[in-house]
This record gives sequence, C-alpha cells and structure tokens, in this order.
Amino acid sequence: MLMLEHTGRKTGQRRYVVLEVVAHEKPDSYVIVSGFGESAQWFRNVMAEPHVRISTGRRNAVPALARRMTQAEADAALSTYIARHPRAWKALREVVAESLGGRVDPPGTELPLVELTLR
Repeated sequence: MLMLEHTGRKTGQRRYVVLEVVAHEKPDSYVIVSGFGESAQWFRNVMAEPHVRISTGRRNAVPALARRMTQAEADAALSTYIARHPRAWKALREVVAESLGGRVDPPGTELPLVELTLR
C-alpha cells in the first residue's frame, strides 16, 4: 500500500489516495493500477500533472514522477501480480471488471497501470 499525493487538475489543491502496490521490482519504482479505469479522479489528475509525492513504509512524501505504462508493460506487470496473488486477483477480478466495463485480464488489459519513479 502507498499513499499518493497528487494535484487536482482543476483546483490545484493537494489530493490524497491510498492504493495497493501491484509491483515493486526496483527500489526506486512502484507500480499502481486504477481499478476504476481512466475515469478515476486520481488517475486523471496524475495524467494531467505527473509530479507527485508518495508515502510508504519509511518513505514519507517522497517526490516521484508518474508515467502510464505501455500496454506490454501493463500486461507483464499484471500477469506477475496475478501469478503471485491468485486468490487476491480472483476476489478482485469481478469487481474490477464490472467497474471498468472492459477487459481486465492480460494480454490486452484495459486497466491503466502507472509507474511511480522516485526522483
């Protein structure tokens, strides 16, 4: 889990959301997913202003840069998550598919995955 601090694209105000980390393969990188697709407010804000701050574990309000992952990267990261957490995915899959209204399984997932790279 991590807390993402981002800037409202319309208001310019600080916003906060707690999200599950899908992957943390590199020490300076976290991968998160928007279970509500591109319509999630945090996702829209981060795409408009990718300079964010994250808090997780001992890290508190660390500057990071958000980047939407390519389709191939998203498929690979989600496949790894599913392999490592099959019970969690089984529980989440239906809910996420219903909220997204599209394909959630890789390959070709329509779930937007975002990589947060510490700066």
